Amino acid sequence: MNVEQFYQSRQGDWKQLTGLLDRGQGNIHRLSPEEINTLGRLYRAATSDLALAQRDFPSHRITTYLNQLVGRAHAVIYRGEPMAGNRLWRFVSSGFPRIYRQTWPFILAAALLMILPAVVAGLATAWQPEAAVWLLPAEVQNLIPQIEEQELWTNIPIDERPYASAFIMTKNIRVAFLAFGSGALAGVLTVWIMIFNGLLLGGLTGLTAHYGVGFELWTFVIGHGVVELSVIFMAGGAGLSLGWAILRPGLLRRRDALALAARHSVRLIMGCVPLLVLAGTIEGFISPAEGIPWPVKWSIGIGSGLLLYSYLFLAGREVKK
Repeated sequence: MNVEQFYQSRQGDWKQLTGLLDRGQGNIHRLSPEEINTLGRLYRAATSDLALAQRDFPSHRITTYLNQLVGRAHAVIYRGEPMAGNRLWRFVSSGFPRIYRQTWPFILAAALLMILPAVVAGLATAWQPEAAVWLLPAEVQNLIPQIEEQELWTNIPIDERPYASAFIMTKNIRVAFLAFGSGALAGVLTVWIMIFNGLLLGGLTGLTAHYGVGFELWTFVIGHGVVELSVIFMAGGAGLSLGWAILRPGLLRRRDALALAARHSVRLIMGCVPLLVLAGTIEGFISPAEGIPWPVKWSIGIGSGLLLYSYLFLAGREVKK
């Protein structure tokens, strides 16, 4: 059976399944008992169709369509399942890292959108510090005279660190959600957020390097920075995946493709929040601590990065027999 014959023989059931999902509007309780039985039968049939399509037509758009349809139906059918301890453990031990790996192309794109402008801005301000006047955003222009005096702004008094830590956590979570939610605007604002933060990070790095305090800045940043930047990349990647669903919905309607991508991305963002709490705690208590030697701070940053990426790329993989 070729792909056209496969499509013609099965499209009726696929359209009927789509109609039931539309009628249910994401809630299985809106359907009658007969419709629920039909939904279950069509879902099982679509799952079988997807397995055949993945075997015989793995790169065809019909397979992409079926994958999206089955994913949408699965989300509706299992939506009401309560959050139990074992489900939370499965998400932490395997679900979150799998979602990360599935979203990896978008996360990599988001990382490049931030890293490349950071490198350009860093080289520009390190070579010509005057470039910081037009390269850095207005809200950090007041830092330029302080950097010229070889002073940093990173010292947080001990009695203010608990409040600073809470403020930092809130700020980082807000930035992450903004980068993610902006994807609903076709990803354009997400792109700008990543570029803006890249210019800010690179511009300050280059400027401090020019005036001889670059190492001191990164001794402050490194402890929390690896985890924090990794989460910003994830949030940006989640936003870009939303934008991609709008621009390239495949055979689904745009709202259905966006809803499916949003369910996937929201789970990724949920996993980011504890990581941002960890980064904020380190930034509030360890990064500004003058009594902690710089090798310890760098070890914390590098070690946390190794642990994080080992978890993200290795956890939840199926063991081959």
